[in-house]
Amino acid sequence: MADRPDKRDCDPCILLTPALEIAITAGKRILEIYEGGFEVQSKADDTPLTEADMAAHRIIEAGLRELTPELPVLTEESINIPFVQRQDWNRYWLVDPLDGTREFIERSGEFSINIALIDNHEAVMGIIYAPVLGVYYYACRGQGAYKREATNEPRRLQTRPWDGQCLTVVCSRATQRGGHLDALLEKFACHHEILTLGGALKSCLVAEGKADLYPRLGPTSEWDTAAAQCILEEAGGAITDTNMQPLRYNTRDKLLNPHFLAFGDKGQNWSRYL
Repeated sequence: MADRPDKRDCDPCILLTPALEIAITAGKRILEIYEGGFEVQSKADDTPLTEADMAAHRIIEAGLRELTPELPVLTEESINIPFVQRQDWNRYWLVDPLDGTREFIERSGEFSINIALIDNHEAVMGIIYAPVLGVYYYACRGQGAYKREATNEPRRLQTRPWDGQCLTVVCSRATQRGGHLDALLEKFACHHEILTLGGALKSCLVAEGKADLYPRLGPTSEWDTAAAQCILEEAGGAITDTNMQPLRYNTRDKLLNPHFLAFGDKGQNWSRYL
């Protein structure tokens, strides 16, 4: 277990390395289950649940509580905390122990562990670790965003400007053509390319300048976007609602996001294409 920082009210950047170590520990356990056999159950909302989800949840929650006993931890697998209690949280951890359970089940490798530190309704630190791919993205407010693969040196991320000539859009494989996506693409009078990827890793493609836009015009939860938002913002982009307002966290009873746009070029008014 990572050493606990000396300061209780830590700078997010002080917490980044030990939180990343916790994510890597959880990733090792996920890989053990991934490479073996596992059963799939259904939650109350009919979304899938595996042993890996719960194992990662236990490891991350225990690790973060040891690291910062004073901070609440909210994960996808512990969401039954009423807003009357949550509304007093100024700073807390927001975690998706296994983002992309369907990708895990399908063995695509395109799933991740997402850990974010929320301060005053904003994501100020984010980690996205994809254990099968051996890659992790991370960012801390004011310190830039980075990608590291295996033992290579970290590479600073920078979004790219959109030239208006060719639009690269990233979406999930489950996105149905002929629906919201096609309606959106028809608004762009230019050639377009579509990339597919799982979970929060889509926003990471935008953060590293490999895609221009990730439109999500469907249901997601706050733990799906928080870590990615910090990473993308520190790389020069943004995640906003359809009115171009940044997503905020723990502001209401429901933990659902509005429809959102993740983009690299903040000089564009992307909402005009909706």
